[in-house]
Amino acid sequence: MNSKNVIMFCGKGGVGKTTCAAATALHYATTGRKTLVISTDFTPSLRHIFELESRQKPAKVTDNLYVDEISYDDVKALWDKKFGPEVYDVFSSFVSISYEDFADFIASVLPGLKEEFMVDYIREISESGEFETVVWDTAPAGQTLGLLGMPSMLTQHLKPAPRIYSSLKITRRKKRSVLGVIKEWQQLSDKDMEFLKNGVEFNLVTIAEALAVRQLEGIFAEFHNYGLHIGHIIINQVVEETDSPFLVSKARMQQGYLMEIENSYGTSSTRLPLFPHEIKGTERLREVERRLFDSSPKT
Repeated sequence: MNSKNVIMFCGKGGVGKTTCAAATALHYATTGRKTLVISTDFTPSLRHIFELESRQKPAKVTDNLYVDEISYDDVKALWDKKFGPEVYDVFSSFVSISYEDFADFIASVLPGLKEEFMVDYIREISESGEFETVVWDTAPAGQTLGLLGMPSMLTQHLKPAPRIYSSLKITRRKKRSVLGVIKEWQQLSDKDMEFLKNGVEFNLVTIAEALAVRQLEGIFAEFHNYGLHIGHIIINQVVEETDSPFLVSKARMQQGYLMEIENSYGTSSTRLPLFPHEIKGTERLREVERRLFDSSPKT
């Protein structure tokens, strides 16, 4: 893994992204780096994996290791902080709508909005210097790819805005023109994409099964379209001990997919075994950590 201080884990649902993110965060915290592992999945499981009861944000796990999970309410708070009230000023001048209903409406009309402010939140944490390493556990692949399209998507949504809003009043709160607010919004989007390009290390987690492997080409292509590079692949749930006919059959099935993954994308990879127990708690996570960092990656 490289020297960027934000390490992102992406992939389809159920392949072990959260486990890999948690084990990676534990590794960096153990080396003495103050580390935050944060989930932008609205159905997160980081606290469950670390067996945390604390609801603090962020919650301390061990020395140097902290956990946070972004909720829908957190995203709405980020919207408030950046542009929400000002944009609401514009809409409320000709539409009767409460602010809560307006915020929900905007989130549905602009499907990339939640992802945009999540990226912005991660960027601000990274730039604050509060944590030496930030490990980012994302939502499943489809939602993750949605955030990659946010600048172009936002531009398309805002194209008609100058024609619609050019004659409207300035916002009441900061006395900026509506077009000024829109311009700042676009600049924020561009800034966050630059952060993804230059400040984030991308790790893709997958499994050696047909559906997951078939999705890889599309994920790599989508990243490439936005100038982003997946630096490492983690292949999870690989059968190593074949002590039953079922596991013999499963291991045989995996072999072709393993070769395809490891030889098709020009990036390094690491195999994680199919563990005989649930990965939960720091001791079990250290088993994953050892496999991620103590073994030589395959290339």
